[in-house]
Amino acid sequence: MKNTVFTGLIAATAIAVAGGAVYARGGHHGAPIDFETLDSNSDGQITKEEMQARGAARMASADTDGDGFLTQEELEAAGAERARAFASRMIERLDANADGKLSAEEMQKPDRAERRFDRVDTDGNGTISEAEFEAARANMKGHRKGRAPAE
Repeated sequence: MKNTVFTGLIAATAIAVAGGAVYARGGHHGAPIDFETLDSNSDGQITKEEMQARGAARMASADTDGDGFLTQEELEAAGAERARAFASRMIERLDANADGKLSAEEMQKPDRAERRFDRVDTDGNGTISEAEFEAARANMKGHRKGRAPAE
């Protein structure tokens, strides 16, 4: 029993510490986390303990049978719930005609596509070279790993 609790606490701590930056950004696809939520004692500062408590709460929420471990089924259920919430927010944000569906036009706003293209087309010549493409891909990998973008 002690090993189960200890293992659960270690896992929760690892999730909290390693995922701190992700939580601050709102999780991979999760709802944005505001400062007040993380600052659980409202002292104007977020401590490691508060981050760990947030991670432990997420672990407990996903651990539906309360055994201190996350099974594949529990992880899939937690992921499905996050996906439902993400889809709901996306429709709410992008559904311009409020029909409950997203058209190709609603999904891909021209100005957003142009901005993305222009960010990758670093020399501004109207085309994306293989070097620009690879640089953008490396930059994205850096963002996903929580590191500063590649230069």
